[in-house]
Amino acid sequence: MQGYVDRVCGEIRGAGIAAEKLGATLDRSVDSVYFGGGPPSLLSPDQFRQIFGALRCEFDLENNAEITLECAPGQLADETLEELLRQQMNRVSFGVQSFVNKESAAVGRLHTEQQCRDEVARLRAAGVPEINLDLIAGLPHQTEQSWRYSLEQAIASGVPHVSVYMLEVDEDSRLGKEMLANGTRYHASAVPSEDDAAAWYQLACETFDRAGLKQYEISNFARQGHASRHNLKYWKRQSYVGFGLDAHSMLRAGASDVRFANTDNLDAYLGDSSPAGPFEIVSQSVSSSDPEADVIGREEAFEESLFLGLRLNEGIALGDLRSDFGDALLEDAMPALLEVRAAGLLEMDSGQIRLTARGRMVSNEVFSRLLIASAA
Repeated sequence: MQGYVDRVCGEIRGAGIAAEKLGATLDRSVDSVYFGGGPPSLLSPDQFRQIFGALRCEFDLENNAEITLECAPGQLADETLEELLRQQMNRVSFGVQSFVNKESAAVGRLHTEQQCRDEVARLRAAGVPEINLDLIAGLPHQTEQSWRYSLEQAIASGVPHVSVYMLEVDEDSRLGKEMLANGTRYHASAVPSEDDAAAWYQLACETFDRAGLKQYEISNFARQGHASRHNLKYWKRQSYVGFGLDAHSMLRAGASDVRFANTDNLDAYLGDSSPAGPFEIVSQSVSSSDPEADVIGREEAFEESLFLGLRLNEGIALGDLRSDFGDALLEDAMPALLEVRAAGLLEMDSGQIRLTARGRMVSNEVFSRLLIASAA
């Protein structure tokens, strides 16, 4: 773990020089930091102190920056929490998945329902103002009744933000292979149907809305003023830079954007070469000094603006699309937009386009139609 932290800090320290190699703009001012995956809460206080030290040397963290930690309930030690609070962490996202112990255990989660409650109370008492709970619809053994229970417990916890995802099973995973073979191992026979999971997602939308947790993005619900500032950057195509294994980034480079990603091979990431900047480990050769990145052209940027912006309940202003990309691309996309509207999946009014409730249920189908039409 220490070797990994050293590698990440090396990336951070080399970020400015690396950006220059691509002609990209890397702002020093930072208003959002997100620790995701792992979970990162297993790092020690000293390791977090080391990472924050590297960040503050290379960047200027704004006083009101949103600093988020992804965490599994029961895996954030008291001394680690104390250090993170000293570093101005103000948001924690808990991977609860379910408040039903049998469902959590079926997907390898070690926490219990009571631990989830205790953790929320503990963070609130420690002064963490922003807490998110992740829930998953479609877990093994889940029923409509048990799903309602998880929704009710999330509301009762009083957290200002909840994320809801539908279970996605990789066909190459153990569970996926077992489901394809109609087997029973890994609780494969207890996985609900996709139709049930979709119905439960809709139930979550309705239940949270009544409780004041308003949906602002396909998977996210928040009380007024508590939307995730970090995730909004992705959906609004703002610049971001990632450090660590398989971390992704997008930065401005003149009139274009550049997108790049680190290797997803841990051995390669921790190679014998000295710590490199993020762009230097994009290529298969970790020690390569020639950065590789995808330059995003106008057409691709338009497509991204369309399907990322439509993830938001507020949708996209047609005027903004015209201003950013001109009339031609929007006119080319208009037949597909009208077709999706005719299918009841999109609505247009006052120069704004947004998905309907049904459109959000089948958003991937909507995006696919729009991208195919754009490519044509």
